[in-house]
Amino acid sequence: MSANDNKLVLIVDDDPSVRAGLTDLLQSMDIPVRTFVTAAELLESNLPDVAACLILDIRLPGINGLEFQDTLIRKDIRIPIVFMTGHGDIPMSVKAMKAGAVDFLVKPFREQDMLDAVARSLERDGKRRESEKSVSEFRKRFDLLTPREREVLSLVTSGLMNKQIAHQLEIREITVKVHRGRVMEKMGAHSFAELVKMAEAIGVGRAT
Repeated sequence: MSANDNKLVLIVDDDPSVRAGLTDLLQSMDIPVRTFVTAAELLESNLPDVAACLILDIRLPGINGLEFQDTLIRKDIRIPIVFMTGHGDIPMSVKAMKAGAVDFLVKPFREQDMLDAVARSLERDGKRRESEKSVSEFRKRFDLLTPREREVLSLVTSGLMNKQIAHQLEIREITVKVHRGRVMEKMGAHSFAELVKMAEAIGVGRAT
């Protein structure tokens, strides 16, 4: 099994020679590729749930690259984009980068520049997916907590001592300790610092 089996590069360009050249380049590095002529064609396709990168031409038939970037943002599709164009200018580049593009390459570009941009994109998307996977798991664990345990979690991660939590909730300190132990166990936290990170990741913020 290749290390790149869980990765995918998408290419959108209406020039068949560009699609073919990029496909050959990336496949020579054992990176899976899927190509599309238009942005609409990509949107209509079923894409695998893997770390991905989108190589996108600015000049496309129908919706152009920058407009497609806006469409992806509105749809909350956060795939990293590497833009390429033969007609780029500074304003286009600035707009693309401000909207989150990883790179903006002007044709003809060096093959290594494209490979570097793709590598950065795949790494970024892989980290994002891992983070989202962790947050999803934390939420599942949080859902297992009782209402009282959720209160204790919020107060504990805000920095309050057991005695202060007991006073605020009008329960005994020993009861707080029991709840706190159950919270640690159900959340799968091995330390207080880890519990705080989990709470912050799922939006159980620190008290002010």
